Amino acid sequence: QVQLVESGGGLVQAGGSLRLSCAASERTFSSYTMGWFRQPPGKEREFVAAITRNTRNTYYADSVKGRFTISRDNTKNTVYLQMNSLKPEDTAVYYCAAQARYIPSLRNPGDYDYWGQGTQVTVSS
Repeated sequence: QVQLVESGGGLVQAGGSLRLSCAASERTFSSYTMGWFRQPPGKEREFVAAITRNTRNTYYADSVKGRFTISRDNTKNTVYLQMNSLKPEDTAVYYCAAQARYIPSLRNPGDYDYWGQGTQVTVSS
């Protein structure tokens, strides 16, 4: 059972930046594809970004492309989400997720096997 713990959320003004971190308890962290999702108030959980296993390919939602960067440090069992040029519409609870299965899909919540508890990001206008 992988435990994921997010940190780094908070309140920021529009145009500002935040960096989210997600620490995994599992020493085989490098074998998981990792993703970030978010759930705005009253809406469904949506894909933000993902980074594959050791190949480290990255994928982004169109709404964050060019502003957000996902990265991972396998020596620290941690995945990051650098968020720049934040907008009020980025306000949401952000979740990290781990995919243990080898499947050719990573943009849907159902593609992931383990989830963190979430961290709130609020962007004021």
